[in-house]
Amino acid sequence: MSTVINAPLSAALPSEPPARITVGQYHAMLEAGVFAEDERVELLEGWLFHKMAKKATHTFSTRAMRKRLEKLLPPGWDVDSQEPITTLESEPEPDVSVVRAGARDNKKRHPKPKEVALLVEVSDSTLARDHGMKKRIYARARIPVYWIVNLVDNQIEIYTDPTGPTKRPDYRHKQIYKPGDSIPLVLDGKEMAKIDVNDILP
Repeated sequence: MSTVINAPLSAALPSEPPARITVGQYHAMLEAGVFAEDERVELLEGWLFHKMAKKATHTFSTRAMRKRLEKLLPPGWDVDSQEPITTLESEPEPDVSVVRAGARDNKKRHPKPKEVALLVEVSDSTLARDHGMKKRIYARARIPVYWIVNLVDNQIEIYTDPTGPTKRPDYRHKQIYKPGDSIPLVLDGKEMAKIDVNDILP
């Protein structure tokens, strides 16, 4: 049984923090069956985190987002839900992702950042992590568009123009959409459709 908590292991052992693990080491642990079958974890900046239990509102918004994207996406794109994306130091499992068609057909790896157009995190209890570590990971990997469905503040936040691997990775632009607003769905820099906030927020 592995030892994974809801914060980086260094937070539990501040005097002797363990070394971070690489994506390769994480994959080796998965192959070796280190984690229990019901143990849902993700690798973020070298630390292992438990995935949080979901409230009904979280499930509603995740399903609503996926259904809307499946109807609106043009050929050449696929929608995934809670499937891994592999970056240099992380393997997050965003609530919804839009990836190039065929990116999931490779049996030996998960999609890379260059194959990703949009990532969505539905946030309630994970809001601080999605605003902090997750946003930093996605900006560093140059994920072009990142959405946070913020259930705490009843809004959807759109982050664009990532800095890439700078000292403080972030997105240069942020827009907030409230109930009644429509969000442009942008892929490869082109607006494909609009999504009503009311269709996504519970």
